[in-house]
Amino acid sequence: MGTLIFDIETIGEDFETFDETTKKALTRWIREDSLSEEEYRTAIDDVKNSLGFSPLTGSIVAIGMLDVERGKSAVYFQAPGVAEESFEEGSITYKPMDEASMLREFWRVAEQYETFVTFNGRGFDVPFLSIRSAVHRVRGTRDLLSNRYLSLQRGVKHVDLLDQLTFYGATRRRPSLHLCCRAFHIETPKSHGIDGDHVAQFFQEKRFRDIARYNARDIVATAELYRLWSDYIRF
Repeated sequence: MGTLIFDIETIGEDFETFDETTKKALTRWIREDSLSEEEYRTAIDDVKNSLGFSPLTGSIVAIGMLDVERGKSAVYFQAPGVAEESFEEGSITYKPMDEASMLREFWRVAEQYETFVTFNGRGFDVPFLSIRSAVHRVRGTRDLLSNRYLSLQRGVKHVDLLDQLTFYGATRRRPSLHLCCRAFHIETPKSHGIDGDHVAQFFQEKRFRDIARYNARDIVATAELYRLWSDYIRF
């Protein structure tokens, strides 16, 4: 059994489609904390723009996976309303499917691996995957959060490179994947003019392939970072 690198892209729901109770639950603290109307409006906009960070108010639009030993990758991506077909670019296969199908396929593939690698997967990707899977009544097949520390993990291993490169929080700041790639001279996923902040906009514009390719660059960069960590930092 080998090593699987994975990464997800997410978007938030349309705030205006929420019922009033949900809107109040998301914003009730803002009026109390805001010192002016301008500050209030800015805070409201921040809430609307951050809905994709929670699996309770967002969804997964792409899941990328890379087999380290074989060098093969797959990216599953949503493409609603578009007659999209699977395609290949180099060693990467792109497959359009809805969120539920992506999650079922991810967990099916995960059963074939014993080591998993992410960047901030413990803090974001895995909790998001788990909650969205439950929303669709999809059962996970691997416990990817058994313990934060590698030496104490049971069953499969989950190497979260954010934990490893900050030595479990020993450093003062938590760097982004982009900053780590820049420091180690690895091509950053943002080098093609898109980052996570653009995903929702691109989704609205039906630029689904651009989102999928960005996700692919994320897993490729994470793979390079993993190799560097394994060769020069890991004990």
